[in-house]
Amino acid sequence: MPMPLLAQQGTGLYYAFMNSTGEGKAVLLALFFASIFSWSVMITKFRMVRFARRQSERFKSVFHRDRQPLRLFETGVRFDGSPLYRIYNAGVSELCFQMLGSTEVDETFRARVSESGKITPAQMRSVTAAMERAVGESALALESGMNVLTMAVSGAPFLGLLGTVWGVMDAFGGIAAAGNANLAAMAPGVSGALITTVTGLLVAIPAMFGYNFLVASIRTVIVECDNFAAELASEIEHRYVEHPGAPARRF
Repeated sequence: MPMPLLAQQGTGLYYAFMNSTGEGKAVLLALFFASIFSWSVMITKFRMVRFARRQSERFKSVFHRDRQPLRLFETGVRFDGSPLYRIYNAGVSELCFQMLGSTEVDETFRARVSESGKITPAQMRSVTAAMERAVGESALALESGMNVLTMAVSGAPFLGLLGTVWGVMDAFGGIAAAGNANLAAMAPGVSGALITTVTGLLVAIPAMFGYNFLVASIRTVIVECDNFAAELASEIEHRYVEHPGAPARRF
């Protein structure tokens, strides 16, 4: 093929796509859907983590304003989407069940709490277990969908490489059959084969950066959850747990 005619056909991704084989186009289609899924997961998780951190900051400011552990539970204020509130609600609900035999909040709630006795260390272990379950559930909720990004990061380059190897194999097979081994004959097939590797990298690179950023952000949130669970357990144990031999205190 003369070089002026080759130049008229264009170069770059469009030229490579037009010269790609059917197998290569099938690989490109699979990479296109992988890109859609990975970007949708990244955007969803970015928004989810940002909302969770914002709600947790609001919850912590309200919680630390009044260090009475049962105050928020009594008022019924909710912070949906906050992992810290989820831990708080699980721990305080279990505490109320151990103290009162019920988690119902009504006009007599404060009086019933004042009249009830403190819980034992064994009952406190149930409260701690409830908070630990809430921490685990929050971590699972934050990490859900991350496997899509790991598959995009690890699988997209290999899928693109498969398309390239297949395309190069077909290109050399066609050249051998035609008996015409020159650059003009090889260029379209090789270019069409290489586009799958380029596309695989274009899918994997954003997914890799997004995955690393999300992992670091989620790890920070989980550490905050562990720290808050320990803080809340300390507050509850200080106020509502009766240790044998300790002097009685009223709050």
